[in-house]
Amino acid sequence: AVVSTQSTGASVMVAGMTPPLATALATFMFPQKFDKALKDQGKTNIVMGLSFITEGAIPFAASNPKIIIPSLMSGSALAGAASALLGAASRAPHGGILVLPALTKPLSFVIALVIGTVVSGLMMG
Repeated sequence: AVVSTQSTGASVMVAGMTPPLATALATFMFPQKFDKALKDQGKTNIVMGLSFITEGAIPFAASNPKIIIPSLMSGSALAGAASALLGAASRAPHGGILVLPALTKPLSFVIALVIGTVVSGLMMG
């Protein structure tokens, strides 16, 4: 099957939204694993992740790279693959949830985002 540029764009976007959302989820699910600064960053990462600003996950990756980086890579890869398999495509290259109306299958995109976020969040615990 041929993968279109639009489906690749949706996969890239969902994979980039997953790390900050996963770190946010992990700070709520496993608060004992994070110091106050990372817990605060976790709250901020909700907005960053929904906006496709991946950089919010960097402090987490720097704090425990052996656990956090593989966790985020796994969830992001799964989210991107799920997005493509579910047929989500984006006519917008960036924008997170703000461009949800520009997606061909927004529900598929959201399902992929939830799958990747939960997997990464649980792996960080």
